[in-house]
Amino acid sequence: MGYMSCLCWYFPLSRLLTPESLSFYHTKRASYNGSDQQSSSQKSIGFASGIAPSKVIDTYGVAKVVASGNPKFEKDDLVVGLITWGEYSVLKEGTILNKLDPMGFPLTYHVGILGFSGLAAYGGFFEVCKPKKGEKVFVSAASGSVGNMVEQYAKQLGCYVVGCAGTKQKVELLKEKLGFDDAFNYREETNLQSALKRYFPDGIDIYFDNVGGEMLGAAVDNALEDITSGVENIPSAFIGLFRGDNIGKKIVKLADE
Repeated sequence: MGYMSCLCWYFPLSRLLTPESLSFYHTKRASYNGSDQQSSSQKSIGFASGIAPSKVIDTYGVAKVVASGNPKFEKDDLVVGLITWGEYSVLKEGTILNKLDPMGFPLTYHVGILGFSGLAAYGGFFEVCKPKKGEKVFVSAASGSVGNMVEQYAKQLGCYVVGCAGTKQKVELLKEKLGFDDAFNYREETNLQSALKRYFPDGIDIYFDNVGGEMLGAAVDNALEDITSGVENIPSAFIGLFRGDNIGKKIVKLADE
């Protein structure tokens, strides 16, 4: 069908989806086997090839068609999808690209709240975490494009939300503008587990992870636990997961230590 040339208007300065922008961890209905391992929700999802010298860099963005050899697109169409860093992109057939109806929203929304960041926040929080009113939520990298939206969803639902960030200014932003119940600077904490225990003395219900590593391990160690004793109670404990009976991570104790 030929090539299409686009005038690029907006794109985020990121390499599409990274583990940091997509990962989330739900302490109530998930298991964790060590801080150096990743759950399936933390695996990288991306459409771009690796960065190489002299090669164009792919990104997700909004553009305007200036010339097209593809009958699906006409001059002056707004499009959203996989473009490249630069003022213009020349795209082959088969590129992930769709016509864009702005729906009255600013074009920047379509690479942010209505783009991958928004989908990661909404899908991760509501479809994976399945939050309930009153639950205690911890968000890492809380001032980022995903984290700040997760907090707003959680607060609208009636959750208690604490976030962390890497500067004093970001912490103030989280508490004073974005409405977090509390926030802290992880760089100032010598022991992350102790810090989380301070903000969540009774444990964490939901951890939305945007960073992985040591923070993920500390959050999991502060997860709520719901313990049932006896091998005979395994079936009822398992069925209870699907009814939502558990409070925190469901554990069956088979014998004394």
